[in-house]
Amino acid sequence: VGPYVLVTPNETRRKKLQQSKLSFAKKELDDLEQWKKEHKPGPITLVPQRLGGNESEAQVRQNQQMILMQSKYQKKHKREEYVKAKKAAEEAEILKKKAIQREKAERLEVKKKQEEMQRREMLLEDQKYKTNELLNRLDMGLPKYDSCQIANPGPESAAWKRSHAYKQALREDENRRLEEMKQEQQRK
Repeated sequence: VGPYVLVTPNETRRKKLQQSKLSFAKKELDDLEQWKKEHKPGPITLVPQRLGGNESEAQVRQNQQMILMQSKYQKKHKREEYVKAKKAAEEAEILKKKAIQREKAERLEVKKKQEEMQRREMLLEDQKYKTNELLNRLDMGLPKYDSCQIANPGPESAAWKRSHAYKQALREDENRRLEEMKQEQQRK
């Protein structure tokens, strides 16, 4: 740390500064007091007049009581309207949810009907195939064995084709429903 010089305060000069500050503050306060005295507001003089309008005190009190009663009824009426509006909004929300559920149930029912129709069609097709197979065997004079004893015609037999076609139809139906749901979500 470098050297430094300590200057001792000059007491007389310090006292002079403090006294000048005090005297300046006192002068400012005196000026403020004098300004307040000079700008003091004068007395207010109003012309006397009759207040309260043309109605008597009894009439005014009666009017106040009527206004109070009406305000009570108005508050009650507003409260009832608020409750009605709230109930109506809740009912609308419930009806909306019911409509959505009903629509889902209808879609599910249509889907079940379609699946049932496909199953019946597959069953009828299988039944026709078995009937044709039996008739062909009878026409050809083959022995009447079970269909399992007949030589396996290969991996692409008619039953395999039918099951493959059924699975393909199910996949297409599922894809179509997914596309419909995506479109519905995009519309929302």
